[in-house]
Amino acid sequence: MSPQSLQMFLALALGFAAAGLCSSAFRLATSRLPTFALLSSGPRPSAFAALPLLIVSAPFLIMRNTLLGQRQENRRFEFVFLATLIAGFWSLMSGTVLMMTLQACGFFSA
Repeated sequence: MSPQSLQMFLALALGFAAAGLCSSAFRLATSRLPTFALLSSGPRPSAFAALPLLIVSAPFLIMRNTLLGQRQENRRFEFVFLATLIAGFWSLMSGTVLMMTLQACGFFSA
């Protein structure tokens, strides 16, 4: 496995881990699940405050909604596959940003 492949795999895993951590922390703090409906309240301060949370935890939310919808509504394989690709790409990008931030702070040496 090449070093670039390993770095991308670690970024993917870090993105999904950060998404799950943010979602779990929100649930612990508020006793309710985070949803994309937090943005539907209109241009209020609470919607702007929820934006960073939803940006980071979006891969977890997409996968949770996809797997629940596949079980309950028996969604087609193509939709589940597409949602998995979107969540994976989003996780890869957020994990890459998180890894670059940690490298800039000196936690990882490249």
